[in-house]
Amino acid sequence: MNRFYLGNSEDEMEFMPIIPLSEDGEGEQDEKIPDELALLPLRNTVLFPGVVLPITVGRDKSIKAVNDAYKTDKMVGVVAQKDSTIEDPTVADLSEVGTVARIVKLIKMPDGGTTIIIQGRKRFKIDEVLTEDPYFKAKIELLQDELVDDDPEFDAYISSIKDLATQIIQLSPNLPSEASIILKNIENASFLVHFVSSNLNSELKDKQLLLETNNLRHRAELLMKLLQTELQLAELKNKITNKTKADLDKQQRDYFLQQQMKSIKEELGGDTNDREIREMKRKAEDKKWPAAAAEAFTKGIEKLERMHPSTPDYSVVYNHLDLLLDLPWNEYTTDSYDLKKAKKILDNDHYGMDKIKERILEYLAVLKLKGDMKSPILCFVGPPGIGKTSLGRSIANAVGRKYVRLSLGGMHDESEIRGHRKTYIGAMPGRIVQSIRKIKSSNPVMILDEIDKLGNDHRGDPSSAMLEVLDPEQNSTFYDNYLELEYDLSKVLFIATANNVAAIPAPLRDRLEIIDLTGYSIEEKIEIAKRHLIPKQKDAHGLKDAKIRIANSVIEYIIANYTRESGVRELDRQFAALMRNLAKEVALENPLPEAVTNEFVEKVLGKPRYSNEIYKVGNPPGVAVGLAWTYVGGDILFIESSLSEGKGDLKLTGNLGNVMKESAVTALTYLQANAATYKIDPKLFKEKSVHVHVPEGAVPKDGPSAGITMLTALASAFTGRRVKSYLAMTGEITLRGQVLPVGGIKEKILAAKRAGIREIILCWQNEKDIKDINPDYIKGLKFHYVREMNQVLDIALLKK
Repeated sequence: MNRFYLGNSEDEMEFMPIIPLSEDGEGEQDEKIPDELALLPLRNTVLFPGVVLPITVGRDKSIKAVNDAYKTDKMVGVVAQKDSTIEDPTVADLSEVGTVARIVKLIKMPDGGTTIIIQGRKRFKIDEVLTEDPYFKAKIELLQDELVDDDPEFDAYISSIKDLATQIIQLSPNLPSEASIILKNIENASFLVHFVSSNLNSELKDKQLLLETNNLRHRAELLMKLLQTELQLAELKNKITNKTKADLDKQQRDYFLQQQMKSIKEELGGDTNDREIREMKRKAEDKKWPAAAAEAFTKGIEKLERMHPSTPDYSVVYNHLDLLLDLPWNEYTTDSYDLKKAKKILDNDHYGMDKIKERILEYLAVLKLKGDMKSPILCFVGPPGIGKTSLGRSIANAVGRKYVRLSLGGMHDESEIRGHRKTYIGAMPGRIVQSIRKIKSSNPVMILDEIDKLGNDHRGDPSSAMLEVLDPEQNSTFYDNYLELEYDLSKVLFIATANNVAAIPAPLRDRLEIIDLTGYSIEEKIEIAKRHLIPKQKDAHGLKDAKIRIANSVIEYIIANYTRESGVRELDRQFAALMRNLAKEVALENPLPEAVTNEFVEKVLGKPRYSNEIYKVGNPPGVAVGLAWTYVGGDILFIESSLSEGKGDLKLTGNLGNVMKESAVTALTYLQANAATYKIDPKLFKEKSVHVHVPEGAVPKDGPSAGITMLTALASAFTGRRVKSYLAMTGEITLRGQVLPVGGIKEKILAAKRAGIREIILCWQNEKDIKDINPDYIKGLKFHYVREMNQVLDIALLKK
């Protein structure tokens, strides 16, 4: 059955079959129906004689037709569209049989639309469509119903239709019960058929077939079949609804019974979650944990047994016990004490780094002899790209331990290290305990990467939380807030990595054994490229079996002209670019070059990016070359000074830090005090303004290393004597003219070698640092060791 309430028929109309004004379905006999009528196409519905429908008219054509009809005889021909999806129907889209309707009421809606209430009068057939514009107008022929007189079978049909319709109303919860009262009070058989047909929940073609059937008895018979189909559907729907409701009732009943059962078990001191707790107890039997952990587990499991699984605290206690079971209490991997094998692994994985390898072998030797010791906290400090992090994995392989890496860069929450109290929502153990849990070993090699990049803010200071982790005297009783127990970290081999040791807080630095990793010399880089970088990039680019020869001279050409770094990360990228180009040639089936040449390198990588010519050009007076240390390695620094007319003031530019500014002021004061010694007119200091500039102003620069370079540049400017070419220097000065030692010597020397410098001035106390460098790496460099500034100026300044 269709709905007895307002339904929606897209944008064309809204309809609701309502009670007719009269039951004489064919209308008043004296009502004159014209031969020509305006047609009103309807979507989704069929109008039957005697039935009253409210319709919202949306299409422009339909609105005009309705308005014109309402102004004249109020009659329109209502026909159903064959396809309700068509927005603008043609003559072919209209049904041939429709119903003449009288417009009972026309209502203008507030939104500008038009709603009409129409009552069906007589059925008609379209003889001929006269016009299509501005709306359909057709010549019609009225159709007469073939009535049945005193036919008992017809009367039985009518009675059955009433019964079936009443049953459908009772089975459909959406239909009001008043609808059955309306049915019982309809006496006109013809109208009853039309009224029920109008409310039928059948397809449009079935309703149209009912309208087109002339014989009333046949119409009633067809209606009976459609009603029986609808009744079966209603019964089936009702059956499914009742079955679903019964299933839901059963679920609710089971739930309440389970709740009662759990309550009874709790009263009896029983178990609410047998399987999970039994499994936990079974795991606990195999654990070799300390007494405190065993006691905490026992208390936790007792608490879990008393708790209801649906309470929020149940999951908190369960997760805590799960962590206790997952942690490898007193579970250690066996260390490999084969020192020769360990040395071989370290040498194969990393070229050079003799100091670190020696330190690891010492640690293993003590461990082998003593059997047990607190692990040292090593900290590898050096420029990026020299292999600090990857060295940690090599150490783990050499010692035979598991390896875990913890990235500390940007960490600013203390709870990341110590964990959260487990009462907080979403609480977790700290990253240290999480890593131990994941690796399933209490003595792994743990890399604390970028320890100098730890942050701090209002949430806490993680570097302070690291103090307990990285103190060999304290970390045997490391306390995690979530675990709420002490955990022994003393067997963990912690290896921290950092670029800048100055950025590590002093109390934390005090707990670390700092091992300086200096940058690589060109010779070392060539070996690293041959042993590691080139094979790795060949493999990564599918050229493992390709025969590609790269001579040492070509590798040196790439290092000198395309990289400026202490490590080998940029060099690795340049080899990757070369291999990509060779891979393309292989894919295009072009022959590969027999050997990679400098010309091929230039073709692939472009023109050389760096040149040493700038350091070899003879500079004007006032310009000196210094050596600087940065956290990415050694660097060359020009210091320029110039005199101009003024009042003896000093101007410093080039983004200098406080220490470098102080060095410049100290140098100028020393020159003023010793003007006679260096044959400088004292009046110059009052009549000339001094400007000291360090190029690359966008790069911050600081440190005492440029002290003697500042003084040399100023002395050159005041005396007019040029500084010797191919010469660089580094050292700190005092007001007395003494030269003091500085750090980062190896990086500075290697930077000077890369830049083509031939002579270097150093403090005499830095001579020991030079002896630590492999003589092969500094071949061709001449060193001048000085104690006082006058020695520096004698070496650096040329005669006029």
